[in-house]
Amino acid sequence: MFSKFTSILQHAVEALAPSLPLQEDFVYHWKAITHYYIETSDDKAPVTDTNIPSHLEQMLDILTQEEGERESGETGPCMEYLLHHKILETLYTLGKADCPPGMKQQVLTFYTKLLGRIRQPLLPHINVHRPVQKLIRLCGEVLAAPTENEEIQFLCIVCLKLKQDPYLVNFFLENKVKRVDTKEPVAEGVRDYPSAPDTGQNPLGAASPSSPEELAATPSNPVPNNNHYNLVSSLLNLTKSPDGRVVVKACEGLMLLVSLPEPGATKCLTENTELCELLTSRLANFYLALPQSMDPLDIETVESVNWGLDVYNLKEDAAVFTGKRALISFLSWLDYCDQLIKEAQKCAAAILARSVRERFFVSVMEPQLMQTSEVGILTSTALLSRIIRQVSSETLLQETAYFIVGEDTAPETPTGIAQVPLRHRLIEHCDHLSDEISIMTLRMFEQLLQKPTQHILQNLVLRSLEERNYAEVKPLDEREPLENGQPHDSVDLEEDPLFSDLSPDNRLSNPDWLSCSPPQHSDNAKSDGKTEVHKIVNSFLCLVPDEAKSSNQVEGTGYDTYLRDAHRQFRDYCGVCQRWDWRGQPKPFEKCNLDSPFFEGHFLKVLFDRMGRILDQPYDVNLQVTSVLSKLALLPHPHLHEYLLDPYINLAPGCRSLFAVIVRVVGDLMLRIHRIPDFTPKLLLVRKRLLGMEPEGLTIDHVTLLEGVIVLEEFCKELAAIAFVKFHAAAASTSP
Repeated sequence: MFSKFTSILQHAVEALAPSLPLQEDFVYHWKAITHYYIETSDDKAPVTDTNIPSHLEQMLDILTQEEGERESGETGPCMEYLLHHKILETLYTLGKADCPPGMKQQVLTFYTKLLGRIRQPLLPHINVHRPVQKLIRLCGEVLAAPTENEEIQFLCIVCLKLKQDPYLVNFFLENKVKRVDTKEPVAEGVRDYPSAPDTGQNPLGAASPSSPEELAATPSNPVPNNNHYNLVSSLLNLTKSPDGRVVVKACEGLMLLVSLPEPGATKCLTENTELCELLTSRLANFYLALPQSMDPLDIETVESVNWGLDVYNLKEDAAVFTGKRALISFLSWLDYCDQLIKEAQKCAAAILARSVRERFFVSVMEPQLMQTSEVGILTSTALLSRIIRQVSSETLLQETAYFIVGEDTAPETPTGIAQVPLRHRLIEHCDHLSDEISIMTLRMFEQLLQKPTQHILQNLVLRSLEERNYAEVKPLDEREPLENGQPHDSVDLEEDPLFSDLSPDNRLSNPDWLSCSPPQHSDNAKSDGKTEVHKIVNSFLCLVPDEAKSSNQVEGTGYDTYLRDAHRQFRDYCGVCQRWDWRGQPKPFEKCNLDSPFFEGHFLKVLFDRMGRILDQPYDVNLQVTSVLSKLALLPHPHLHEYLLDPYINLAPGCRSLFAVIVRVVGDLMLRIHRIPDFTPKLLLVRKRLLGMEPEGLTIDHVTLLEGVIVLEEFCKELAAIAFVKFHAAAASTSP
């Protein structure tokens, strides 16, 4: 009570007394603090019962006022006094002793405000960065400490200063190699700081330019990588705090540090700190906390999560589905890892991403994906699909792709498909006995194919098509003539406004990104390109016989939707593939190794096998198979376009293309149609039920086949639309 009265009295006296010059006033407040320690005998009274907080605040106000009254960059006498008399060193000592109780909190606040308010660079001064470094070591020592909030505020302001001037980070890399003549840790790799004010002090803290500390830290005398990055270590400790706000702040600080473009700091960050371990161990722990069985739909549809922003209610989450809170926690931390790697310098990003692959994907996820339990396979595959969808960092996405499909780019062989066990198992799961697992795995691959990573497409599909040895080269005079140059029963697309008229708004703008789209096939090219595309489009439209078509009897199931979708999706794919080295023209046959045996690759083999059974598979499986194939057909690679969308390709003996697979399906369909009474009415009824235009009623015989026929018809229309849009894009990009 007496101390509070004294404080009030002192403020009253100060208010009535004439104002002193700033330096005298500054010295007065500092000496008032030091006198407290000389005169007081009660060192157990909390600091808030003394005048120390008030004096420290006054000192900050004076320093701020002094800087405001001076020219930019000029150091005033008060700041000179603070530096020369090593006030920050003294405060650090008092804070470390926490004398009186609560002093550490006051010191942290003083440091934070000083660095935040003063605009001139302070950290280059040895009497600033050295005590700052020491204070950093005190942060995060004790979890849930009463000073945690002040600690994280202090660390974050230091990170912010380093982000503003990255070279300063070299002051905070400590070399722990003991030397006889070295009392303090040495800043690693610090050169003369170019923008530091002239303080008469060496920025390395050496008394002379030839001191052992300076010689050890100069580039000509590199120190072995024994550095300690205490700023990172303290932040890592605070990420374990029970206070979520402190954790978020610590994560923000780490994100600032990984982005600093200083090679020494990057090397120290990845080699001498536990950052990699933090990211991966926490990711693994969150993953292992998930229920063993979860509904894939819940995993796919849970709201998108941004790290640090997930506000939750345990009761509400549990009411939605079991494990929602654990799933959000996992996805939130995954988002943080993804964003951290995206922000990190290239070298650090590569090491962090590889660590996630080795310590999380391979160690934790792979055993889950390779298990034999169908429930476990389904849950883990759904989680992998969600991870693929969420990852946006190019580096982490690359490592995710390597984890799933391996790193091979050489052409596949039938005997070598099991060289990467996980890739082999996942592709086999596309043709699993469980339809749910098949659908989920196909969906996962569809997510993967839509990611902007060239290696995914190269590994899964393109490496098998590089030599074009699926084709047999024949002289033109050996080819079978077509009736009037077109397939029998073809449609004149020139009179079809849905194909012949794309309004200016719908046309593919900017032809630059269309340079990789495949041109018309040179072997079949005619002087009239429109005739060529009409032949191709008609080939797909006429595949399904009229008696097996039902879309023409239902309104709103024409070509227009497929054209619009194909146009949009192809434009998006071209934007993604533009930077990849994909030739616009197919590789000339004379440069191809046509004698090497062709193997379509494990992935295409499974897709073609499933496509060949479209009449005998569930509707949902067929939808997913055709969805993956249409995504591949949209890709602007000339070999893939030729293999999937050219009906006139001369296949080598024993080879099959997508068109050839569909032709065989249609042949099987023609044999089976006549065995089903009232085939056409039943087909129309099934289509209307699928569209919700007819209520579910009596069971219809052969419903699986009828649904397969409907999917087949729609898929052929989709392929026709894709072929037309890709031709139109190629023509637009080559026209003057």
